[in-house]
Amino acid sequence: MIDNERQNYTTRTSNQGNDKNNGGYATLGFLYHNVDVSGWGTKTPLGTINRIVQDKRFFFRIKPGLWALKNMRDIVLRKFSIQEGKEKKEEFNHSYYQGLLVEVGNIRGFQTYIPNQNRKRIFLNESFGEISTLKTIYNFSYDDFIRRARMVDVIWFNDRKMPSSFFEVEHSTDINNSLIKFSQLKDFYSGLCIVADIYRKREFEGKVSANVF
Repeated sequence: MIDNERQNYTTRTSNQGNDKNNGGYATLGFLYHNVDVSGWGTKTPLGTINRIVQDKRFFFRIKPGLWALKNMRDIVLRKFSIQEGKEKKEEFNHSYYQGLLVEVGNIRGFQTYIPNQNRKRIFLNESFGEISTLKTIYNFSYDDFIRRARMVDVIWFNDRKMPSSFFEVEHSTDINNSLIKFSQLKDFYSGLCIVADIYRKREFEGKVSANVF
């Protein structure tokens, strides 16, 4: 059954990959929403998609959560090869992981917010304004807290219009900036998450252990 699903899935994805709007690559969130699994006969279609994209005969991973068709490897890698230098690469990485957080929040049923100044930035083929569900932040508290929260990279709001999780993406910037933001929001019953490369874990642990945090 899995082999039949893989064959049908690969055919559909290949057809999507030849479309100029998709380019042969997709995030898992995109696949969850766009692959027709109605005929698969499985109770865990998302898990099946996860297994299928790891089949190295047909797919390869570009970044965490981002997969592409193996027969379009050269085209896709050229698209995601950042030639403009370190600054542009860091900007791409920040936008990519910020977009993933929005996408995951949408999949999990949260309302998603990003700062207004980020709404025109591009996450793969779409702007943040298109993929985030909230145009403005909810007035969930006093004005002073709203002003601080408004600058957080990504916020997930629950169905009571209260913040469930705050996320800051830190690939190259100073982690202290995120910790300061979170110290001003720590009284809310919300997750406070910093997303960074594993090599920065020791740096994070050293800074978060300071008494001020």
